[in-house]
Amino acid sequence: MPVGYLTAVMIAAVATLLAIRPVTRPHPLGLVSFLLTVLLNEVPLAGVCFLLPATVLAFAQGDVDSPGGWAVFALALLMLPGLGIIARRALRAGPAVERALDEGLGAGWRSDIDPALEAGLRRGLPLGRILFRPFFTRRRDVEHMKNLAYGDAGKRNLLDVYCHRSRPAGAPILIHLHGGFYSMGHKDSQALPLIYRLASQGWVCISANYRLRPAVRHPEHLIDYKRVIAWAREHAPEYGADPTMIFAAGSSAGGHMAAIAGLTPNDPAFQPGFEDADTSVTAVIVLNGYLGQYFGQGPESSPLGHLRPDAPPYFVAHGDHDTVAPLDVILPFVEGIRRTSRSPVVYAELPGAQHGFDLYHSVRFETLINGIEAFTAWVRTSRSGLPRGEDLHLGRRGDAG
Repeated sequence: MPVGYLTAVMIAAVATLLAIRPVTRPHPLGLVSFLLTVLLNEVPLAGVCFLLPATVLAFAQGDVDSPGGWAVFALALLMLPGLGIIARRALRAGPAVERALDEGLGAGWRSDIDPALEAGLRRGLPLGRILFRPFFTRRRDVEHMKNLAYGDAGKRNLLDVYCHRSRPAGAPILIHLHGGFYSMGHKDSQALPLIYRLASQGWVCISANYRLRPAVRHPEHLIDYKRVIAWAREHAPEYGADPTMIFAAGSSAGGHMAAIAGLTPNDPAFQPGFEDADTSVTAVIVLNGYLGQYFGQGPESSPLGHLRPDAPPYFVAHGDHDTVAPLDVILPFVEGIRRTSRSPVVYAELPGAQHGFDLYHSVRFETLINGIEAFTAWVRTSRSGLPRGEDLHLGRRGDAG
């Protein structure tokens, strides 16, 4: 029995099986299920790239010249249909996102978008990046300024700014905070394909660290988010940005913060020492967010505890295979804010998506980025007050960047 080849195939087989049928309970097993599939579920081609060299080596060394070896090889071949299932599910993201936009913004919503913004929306997918550079996010046309201080908590109060090298005037702002159970993570780890895409289209994007557990707890993390919003509004002119057009976003724990930040504009309870700062936002984007209570701290630590009729528009994207933040902690918020808010709420439930779908240039996430860009164009048109055709535009229809 070729032990080395068997080990490689078994690792890939378990990851493939868990991607297709994830284990959700108990929570520790759900976390293991996520960790084992976070790459394969978004980049199924990685499974082929992992198995192919192992198989070639096994044949070259004669490890397959036995009944056991052939059995292992057969198992490797059986993985291919499984990887096909994973890839097919990713392709279903397109219809899911389009349906979510139709339901949230109303039929014919695309015709309401400013023509200049609509012309810049990407229609297809960057297949070159998806197939050959799924892990590389940098772009030559985007300037990345690192480690700017927005508070006095050292490296946990640093942010990065991404903007187009031409510094166009009137740029909208995206603020994104990372996840990590509020106890780990850093500012240049998540949603980078989205950040670089928007920055290449003329946005000013901000990704920030924040204070972590156990040194602090809620609402200190949220206070840090509010400080970033205040910093962005104060420093917007330095980067050619529009301080009145700020989109709050976050992944996982960052999504939890973004969701509450959008519902608590200018609340002095979450702005100690900067109570006069304007921390309102134009819209909120939540990616695989946790939208329940903060470690059982009470309803006020949940976005559900802050629902209000004048909430900004929300775009919530979540995977139906998420084992870290299952749907039962997402749907109550979506249903609650739809009942309460006068603004549109877009909820995109992504077929087959696990937690952490925003890490790579994958078919699923690039499809979602197209949807997010369309959502922001709709919001910018409805909130800008400018005559149609007079807003910021850098892109071209069909841009695959």
